[in-house]
Amino acid sequence: MANIKSAKKRIKVSANKTLKNRRIKNSFRSTIKSFNRALAEGDFALAKDELGLAEKKLMKAAAKGTIHKNTASRKVSRLTRAYNKALAE
Repeated sequence: MANIKSAKKRIKVSANKTLKNRRIKNSFRSTIKSFNRALAEGDFALAKDELGLAEKKLMKAAAKGTIHKNTASRKVSRLTRAYNKALAE
């Protein structure tokens, strides 16, 4: 445990940021899971809605600094590619 006042504060701040990042990550991960579930079931209308929601959440996470911008773009690209591939089949 830290003894210096500023170090104690950094521990609190770090814990709060960790909780915030965890909440944001859980949010977009659950959206991605529901997108994959809808795609597997063949429900393309729901999958399209979930894709839009996932893209929004990923870009918001990137804007807030939770994940890197390129990571968000890569994930959106892969989801979109999976959706388009499923539609073509």
